[in-house]
Amino acid sequence: MNEHIAGSRVRSVATTLAVALTLTLAAAAGCDSRKEPQLPSVQEKLRESHIYGQPTLRIGVATNEPLMGEVPNGVHVGFDVEIARYIAASLGYEGDQRVEFVSVSTEDRIPALQGGVVDLVVSSFSITEERKKLVSFAGPYFVTTQEVMVPTRHKDDIRTIEDLRDPTYKICTSGGSTTEAELEKHQIKALVVKNVGDCVEGIRQGRYDAVSSDETILAGFLARFPTEFEIVDMPFGTSELLGVGVPIGDPALRDLVAYFLDKSYQQGRSGETSPWQTAYNRTLGPWLRAEKRQPQPLDVPKLVDFDDKAPRR
Repeated sequence: MNEHIAGSRVRSVATTLAVALTLTLAAAAGCDSRKEPQLPSVQEKLRESHIYGQPTLRIGVATNEPLMGEVPNGVHVGFDVEIARYIAASLGYEGDQRVEFVSVSTEDRIPALQGGVVDLVVSSFSITEERKKLVSFAGPYFVTTQEVMVPTRHKDDIRTIEDLRDPTYKICTSGGSTTEAELEKHQIKALVVKNVGDCVEGIRQGRYDAVSSDETILAGFLARFPTEFEIVDMPFGTSELLGVGVPIGDPALRDLVAYFLDKSYQQGRSGETSPWQTAYNRTLGPWLRAEKRQPQPLDVPKLVDFDDKAPRR
């Protein structure tokens, strides 16, 4: 074989290998371009949120709703408080020394979020379209219904929605609540006070005859005064979806709260004891007539979770 032919063959093989390598690299590049984009992490979301770097997390809670949020002996307890503690710990705020619980009434929840008084609200906060124009929500973390609680002196007299319309009876509810709007929709005149606890105390003093609110809130007062009251199931036809209130201008924080609520939900689905179930069993569970399960949170982002969930400062 002469040198000219041998050289041509070498160049031909080299050209073939170069073409094959180019095609392989192009195919690999094509595969890479088809890969899913990298998911954001919990850490990245935290850096985007307004709480990044804060030494404490401020959470608005009720302080006069038995089983949901109250402060016996100076310690915050209740279902909402337990959910708040779980969310805080998930965000890196472990222990009450890093959480500041702020008392908020029903009508103060939205102003507290809008004014920056609190970072989150976990206080029987029903998700509604009107409220979503003013604040953001993560959840729901509970589904409840509107009910009526009457003193035992009226347990045979007030049984229906029609009975509530009787001008003989004074019906009480809390201002700024979804219950207030629902009573109005059913042509029921209600006396509006700041908190459901004011209604209950007014009934005990003979100033009111019935109180309407969420089943969860009423169950707490029934637990406190079991021989004095009875809850009457009335067909208002509405379900209340309780959510965690978040400032409307902080989508990153909303996503984080939704993510951790869903993490608890997925644990429950897989048969594990979830933080939600533990909180429910300690508080509401023994007092509600029907067994409850954590509802699936909506609009949950896909995030990469890390053990070092939050910056330690």
